[in-house]
Amino acid sequence: MGHRVEFVVMHAVGEFLGEAQSAFTIFDLQANRFMKVPGALARYLQKSKPDSLIAAMWPLTVIASVARSITRHRFTLLISEHCDLSSQYREWGVLHRLVLRASMAMTYRGADARVGVSQGVVDDIARLAFMQKNHFQVIHNPVAARTIQKPTALADIERLWKAPGGERILSVGSFKKQKNHPLLLRAFARMQPRPNSRLMLLGNGDDEPDLRLLCSNLDISHQVIFAGFHEDVRPFYETADLFVLSSDYEGFGNVIVEALACGTPVVSTNCPSGPAEILDGGRFGALVPVGDEAGLAKAIISTLSTPYDPAQLQFRAKAFAPEIAAVKYLGLLQCEPSANRL
Repeated sequence: MGHRVEFVVMHAVGEFLGEAQSAFTIFDLQANRFMKVPGALARYLQKSKPDSLIAAMWPLTVIASVARSITRHRFTLLISEHCDLSSQYREWGVLHRLVLRASMAMTYRGADARVGVSQGVVDDIARLAFMQKNHFQVIHNPVAARTIQKPTALADIERLWKAPGGERILSVGSFKKQKNHPLLLRAFARMQPRPNSRLMLLGNGDDEPDLRLLCSNLDISHQVIFAGFHEDVRPFYETADLFVLSSDYEGFGNVIVEALACGTPVVSTNCPSGPAEILDGGRFGALVPVGDEAGLAKAIISTLSTPYDPAQLQFRAKAFAPEIAAVKYLGLLQCEPSANRL
């Protein structure tokens, strides 16, 4: 839309760094600890003098507020949260929660705009920051329509499935506790015997050895495919019969929208927060209670037997097009620095 965009990062590392560098300026703060970020960010702000700054995810949201207070350059500050923080930090203890709430309460009021990527996230951060919900905006995550990058990709993934159409179940996400892959594996085991069914787990993470052991214990190793991390995920959605999200919590759930954009039916836990908003309360995909192993298995079998209309799913995905989110963000960023303060 004609605006120059820079990414400011603590460390210029990551799987998508090359892609980002091909289109944007990446400014590396070279900060190996959060404590070093305020000063480094303030120096960047004073030198580059941006019109606006979007700071995403606590504690960087708080740090951005601190950095603005120690620089002479004035700009519009928009802070955004992308996860249900209460769920994310539930096990971190009372002291951490006090720090979380106090830091949010002291800094979020000073931002010019505040965004949550789902209504559930807004409800959560408003409560944590001791603020009214109407001081926050819901802007759903933008999910771009992906194109298949490699001409032979579909044929390659077809061979990887090793199963006929109609029995292919896909899950996409890092192997970590939040995603609750054990729930999905146990639900899949409940569905047996279905000798032609396959469950493909796309991703990687520290929990992979435990997940492989669980597959062995459930006697489903021969039907579960650990496909690893792939930048080009569309051919996996295109060749799957069903996408499943088994998370305990989310902020939004981009992978659900990616599946819908390919016309792939979705079964998801009704976790806080995002899936129910994306699927419109179950209109565009099945929702089951968090942790409900039997319910998840039942929903998977039912959706495989009677899938949703792909055209309707693709229509729903268009509600999360990047252009829609961009207009909403620009509407907040172009306000006067003091116009949206409390």
